[in-house]
Amino acid sequence: MLNVPSQAFPAPGSQQRVAAGGRSKVPLKPGRSLMDWIRLTKSGKDLTGLKGRLIEVTEEELAKHNKRTDCWICIRGLVYNITPYMEYHPGGEDELMKAAGADGTELFDQVHRWVNYESMLKECMVGRMALKPFAALKESCPIVSEENRILNGLFSKKKVPDNYSKEAVPSYDWFQTDGSITVVIYTKQKDMNSELVIADLQERKLRGELIVKDYSYLLHLELSYAVHEDMIGLYYRKCRLLSKTNVSHDTQLFCLALPLGTHLLVPVGHHVYLRQTITGTEIVKPYTPVPSFLVSTFKNPCHDDQLHIFFIIKIYPSGLFTPVLDALQIGEYISVSNPEGNFMKSQMEDVEDLFLLAGGTGFTPMVKLLSCALTSSNNLRAVKFMFFNKTEDDILWRNQLEQLALNDARFEVQFVLSEPKKGWKGKEGKISSSLLSQFVKRSKCDSKVLICICGPPPFMEQGIQFLQDLGYSSKEIHCFTA
Repeated sequence: MLNVPSQAFPAPGSQQRVAAGGRSKVPLKPGRSLMDWIRLTKSGKDLTGLKGRLIEVTEEELAKHNKRTDCWICIRGLVYNITPYMEYHPGGEDELMKAAGADGTELFDQVHRWVNYESMLKECMVGRMALKPFAALKESCPIVSEENRILNGLFSKKKVPDNYSKEAVPSYDWFQTDGSITVVIYTKQKDMNSELVIADLQERKLRGELIVKDYSYLLHLELSYAVHEDMIGLYYRKCRLLSKTNVSHDTQLFCLALPLGTHLLVPVGHHVYLRQTITGTEIVKPYTPVPSFLVSTFKNPCHDDQLHIFFIIKIYPSGLFTPVLDALQIGEYISVSNPEGNFMKSQMEDVEDLFLLAGGTGFTPMVKLLSCALTSSNNLRAVKFMFFNKTEDDILWRNQLEQLALNDARFEVQFVLSEPKKGWKGKEGKISSSLLSQFVKRSKCDSKVLICICGPPPFMEQGIQFLQDLGYSSKEIHCFTA
């Protein structure tokens, strides 16, 4: 859902410096580096002040938390208590206070849209904004059948633009036979596809979400009963675990069955949240599903993106969430959210050089992006993938990546190991300026470039800084959630 801010350290005695891209930075106190922040987030301390609970935050409640000692901000509908992060922010406390007690999405996008705030601040997440339903269309339809079922509907919007008009809202119609009701939705968008529509039909309730340009529309239809204006926020459905397959010594492939009546396809570059209650506390973590063509590599019996959703997840024995996933039994359930993310396919328009940098399971969002780029883009000259791992045993999908490089002259893959065994002939080390300077090169001096990066927070923070030092702008860099 992700991106880590580029965080540099000031020279001794300096009061402020300007980072790549013109962004001012302030000196940080000792013990307030990015790595110190990461250690704090992993310490188990309660950084939200809510003891692990997630709450729904109203605009009035958000506005109350507008002080340096009690500061909440909202970014894309998610609310974070950034009070403990104040002293760790490279831009200084004053920058954060500009969005204190308010929606900071616009300000955030102006400065560093590419930053992985979801990963950086995930331990500070308070909850989601309580979205106000916009009743642009509400009507009662005539009797549907001999059983006197009434079909009621409501469209609402997650975000209402200033120039909003009722004509911009999708409309719907319906017709029936003896055994079914068909709902037809009119969006006036020519390039609608299945990834832009999510539908869940459970207990005679139809919940649909449609992405039309920059806005998300929600449709609620229910038979016999009035429609309730709840669950307007991020929607979860319970998915049943069908299988677990070992991918490597510490990584597993999870195959989950979507509920009957659910249509859910995760767009390129988007992620979902897995939600589970652990010792009485609701825990939410972002993961990027992998496509079914990747699943076949691991000889899993499930191969249908329409009915199943797949995740490749590294198990951390000392972690809070992944050991619970590891212990999940076949047939048990876990909640899966609707997709989220800010990557758009339009970012690849006219791109001539695509560079992918992945560390460990940061590989997962790259797979679908790689497939989309090589099959859909007409302008690509080169697609280069640098994959960082500890050992050869950690490399996922190695044979397929090497075969793809043989089959498509535009594609090149390089594996980099930080703990190689004797006899390894590939590159060694961790992400560095020297490695990237050799790898990230334009095919021509003015070619349009997109660099995508995903991996653990330190990996992305360092990678972004190296790329900026090499002269690449924030517009040319995009970070994913693993």
